[in-house]
Amino acid sequence: MTHMPPIRRALLSVSDKTGLVDLGKALVGRGVELLSTGGSAAALRDAGLTVRDVADVTGFPEMMDGRVKTLHPGVHGGLLALRDNDDHLAAMKQHGIGAIDLLVVNLYPFEETVAKGGDYDTCIENIDIGGPAMIRAAAKNHAFVTVVVDVQDYDKLLGDMDQHDGATCPKFRRKLAQVAYARTAAYDAAVSTWMAGAIGVPAPRRRAFAGTLAQTLRYGENPHQTAAFYTDGNAGPGVATARQHQGKELSYNNINDTDAAFELVSEFAIDAGPACAIIKHANPCGVATGKTLKEAYTRAFDCDRTSAFGGIIALNQVLDGETASEITGIFTEVVIAPDADEDARRIFATKKNLRLLTTGGLADPMTVARTFRQVSGGFLVQDKDTGHITADDLKVVTKRAPSEAELADLLFAWTVAKHVKSNAIIYVKDRATVGVGAGQMSRVDSTRIAARKAQDMADAMGLAAPLTQGSVVASDAFFPFADGLITAAEAGATALIQPGGSMRDDEVIAAADEAGLAMVFTGMRHFRH
Repeated sequence: MTHMPPIRRALLSVSDKTGLVDLGKALVGRGVELLSTGGSAAALRDAGLTVRDVADVTGFPEMMDGRVKTLHPGVHGGLLALRDNDDHLAAMKQHGIGAIDLLVVNLYPFEETVAKGGDYDTCIENIDIGGPAMIRAAAKNHAFVTVVVDVQDYDKLLGDMDQHDGATCPKFRRKLAQVAYARTAAYDAAVSTWMAGAIGVPAPRRRAFAGTLAQTLRYGENPHQTAAFYTDGNAGPGVATARQHQGKELSYNNINDTDAAFELVSEFAIDAGPACAIIKHANPCGVATGKTLKEAYTRAFDCDRTSAFGGIIALNQVLDGETASEITGIFTEVVIAPDADEDARRIFATKKNLRLLTTGGLADPMTVARTFRQVSGGFLVQDKDTGHITADDLKVVTKRAPSEAELADLLFAWTVAKHVKSNAIIYVKDRATVGVGAGQMSRVDSTRIAARKAQDMADAMGLAAPLTQGSVVASDAFFPFADGLITAAEAGATALIQPGGSMRDDEVIAAADEAGLAMVFTGMRHFRH
């Protein structure tokens, strides 16, 4: 790239006018002529700055409610002309096209309009056309034109100009061009994704994903992997929008596990009473409710005290000092809750490595969303698992129906099962997990592991019998054989909940009847891989 002369002419046309006036003043102070449009021009003039309307450059007024104003050779010629090409320079001179050295544009707030629930016509009207066209033109010609699309780059622009006698350096222009193309790509992705949903196309021919960098991470799952955290701009309360009050920077694994913990605890509404979920490696190692938040935590902790060490704790209510004091009894990586009172924050402040996140509310487990996962050569895309059942949805398939207490525990266990990696088996007693078997290749192994961990906890706590005695069991998918059910019965379970649908359902039901168990079918499964 050739050496650039100072920036002498800038076009500023922004939807988000944060910092616009200060930028305009700084540019004028550096001898830059300002071109602008509509509200941007008005804001700059109101600040006492001299601004030339783009309409004066194009010879056409803004028309069609502002839809047409910058789509003109007078603008795009000024952005696209190669300053070292004699033919381009001659064309500029012949047609009276002035060079535009700097473009500052941010786009109509389409994503914000969608997030606010705008109707179809309103969303369509907030699709920017002229802005992306100018951005792409300026970015393509970044050998000669500087393009800025983010407010956070205003100061960097001025700093680079000051270092290069009013010009910008090639490296800086290349970086800004990449940012510009990423912005228009993300914008188009947002429009296409929204439109697919709006017109009812569940699997569009092409699907784009976009995000905004929230954090460059120290490493990924392992130290030899690079990683970063991006947000999609559409998240409600959760790890992506949480406020971190203390502790070192979140890691890749922290973010993944904290998200899993908060999504699970959000299944339990605040008005349903205190609830706690403890997560390790994206799997629950304890979930419970209680009369107080402290009781919910201690009951969750008692499910698997060993795995809880170094885990993630999610709470569905405001963290109080008494609960915070209890939590500090072991090493915990992250605690996430809707809020934390002063006592809790004071207690946690003594634990410098403990991260405290507050979200301002719970996630909505019924929010319609999509998840995606990369595979070699492509992506798998699916709806988020918002499956939910009530007692009325259950089918009793055994001679004995569950009692009222068993039914409450079965529904609790089923809720937890949705958040446990398959094959998932969850033992629950009095709305607290007492054994969790996750991620095994066979269902009977998950059943045995959960029972074994419960026995280990009973031994560690000096209990006469494991808490699986008198418990209920949830299975995220059907029992293919009766062996898993028999293992659960041997561990002391009295009732089971499962989807049903196995070729051997009759054998499994017969085994349940023989053991005196109550069993219900949901007709729904919760695989989680």
